[in-house]
Amino acid sequence: MGRQPGWMVTQTGRPAMRSPGHPPIRREIEQAFWRRIAEGSTSEDAAIAVGVSGPVGSRWFRERGGMPSISLDAPSGRYLSFAEREEIALLRAQSCGVREIARRVARSPSTISRELRRNAATRSGKLKYRAGVAQWKAELAARRPKTAKLVANPQLQEYVQERLAGEVRRPDGTVVVGPSPAPWKGRNKPRRQDRRWAMAWSPEQISHRLRVDFPDDESMRISHEAIYQALYIQGRGALKRELVACLRTGRALRVPRARSKSKPGGHVPPR
Repeated sequence: MGRQPGWMVTQTGRPAMRSPGHPPIRREIEQAFWRRIAEGSTSEDAAIAVGVSGPVGSRWFRERGGMPSISLDAPSGRYLSFAEREEIALLRAQSCGVREIARRVARSPSTISRELRRNAATRSGKLKYRAGVAQWKAELAARRPKTAKLVANPQLQEYVQERLAGEVRRPDGTVVVGPSPAPWKGRNKPRRQDRRWAMAWSPEQISHRLRVDFPDDESMRISHEAIYQALYIQGRGALKRELVACLRTGRALRVPRARSKSKPGGHVPPR
């Protein structure tokens, strides 16, 4: 006899979750990686320091445009950590009861009972608690994806893109055709000939100008940091990726401030 339909919802209290295949890298490891990047480490050095391979760190840095896509705030302690889940798994393997586990990890029995039921592995048809699977399920359930503001507001998106592109227009509104730029290759620090012939606005200028042009429309507001994220982080789909060539730095990836200061001439020393 096979399993009855809906058995997983009955056992765990939540619908089936699609397996990610290879166990994903824990969120806390990625947070540690971005903290190292903020301190000025290279992507390879930061990856090795947190226990992942150099190519993985390079891929994280490249796909996210040099910007963390997750919060780097320290956990509040409200939710179970991976270390606590490992301890729960060990105690469960020793046949400890729910109250005994709760006493040892200093959590309420209801928290432990819910953890053992909702985040247990179900691949074998039975509830088997494993720390790695439990952490993956908890992180997946905690995701709260939000639609980017530039995607949800076409008028704001058009306003930002026009000023980032910096097209030169005549008084009648027609675009002045400038010299043809070389195709954008997605490289960091492009050569001078790869830069756009344009009078592009910076994200800071756009953010401040919105308050002047739309003083009574609160929907026409966006921070300069949100504009940078829309440009650099792949998958947002809010702005054309090629517009990074219009930024004054011309970088395809964002460089942490600590790393730029470590280079000769990277900053002006105080007098």
